[in-house]
Amino acid sequence: MSSAFIALQHLVPQHALSRLAGSLAASETPWLRDRLIRRFVAAYGVDMSEAARGIGEFASFNDFFTRELKPGARPLEDSQKFILSPADGAVSQLGPVSGGRIIQAKGRDYSVAEILGCGAEEAARFEGGSFITIYLSPKDYHRAHMPAAGTLAATSYIPGDLFSVKTATAAGVDRLFARNERLSCRFDGPDGHFASIMVGAMIVAGIDTVWPNQFRTHASAPVHEDFASAGHAFAAGDEMGRFYLGSTVVLLFEPGRVAWREDLKPGDPLRMGEAIAARRT
Repeated sequence: MSSAFIALQHLVPQHALSRLAGSLAASETPWLRDRLIRRFVAAYGVDMSEAARGIGEFASFNDFFTRELKPGARPLEDSQKFILSPADGAVSQLGPVSGGRIIQAKGRDYSVAEILGCGAEEAARFEGGSFITIYLSPKDYHRAHMPAAGTLAATSYIPGDLFSVKTATAAGVDRLFARNERLSCRFDGPDGHFASIMVGAMIVAGIDTVWPNQFRTHASAPVHEDFASAGHAFAAGDEMGRFYLGSTVVLLFEPGRVAWREDLKPGDPLRMGEAIAARRT
């Protein structure tokens, strides 16, 4: 089944399908909007008790999908001691950055330079450092938050494919996260230079940030933006962006900055704000 699923993804018009899904998800037509939301909630078991608004109070499916949670629904661990999970989801992989490569799945990896979409000098800062990949399933809360305090330094939007980011696809598609559409965001803070990369996926209608940006998803060319003098500073746990449909977040830290929790392993569920590593600064 997984091989057939992967083969199908190579054949379907990924971007056209995602644009179609995006137009439906953005519709504010009441009967269509409410039907999509109700069927999605039932199909994926979305926990609406955590949502700040109920079904029938959203302007569109996109508004529902990027829903805010009730105050206190995601308490933050002590950010003076820990690196926080940037999103709800599940651990895909985690470990050291070695030889400029990141593990994707057994027998598959990709380069730091590829996923960041920037030069070799920037990628070299993470050699010997640490990475974690977090998969967000359809039922999850789809806002991405800061794993640590930091000031935005630069971003790179990189157009690409839109393969599914499910476990089966990660195990069967070479360089999956480095070939899918993505936005890499780099920060400077007490935990050094670190990156949070928002990776798009099949039927993803968009990626957005809380700061003004110049990129457009499903574009044909990369967009690099320098924010060094913009003063966009964030505390650990602050919202930084959101996904419109399925997605993945990859975190990168420089050497000696973090120590992943020893009990964390691929497949483990995470909630935004949960401690995922001890700070070593």
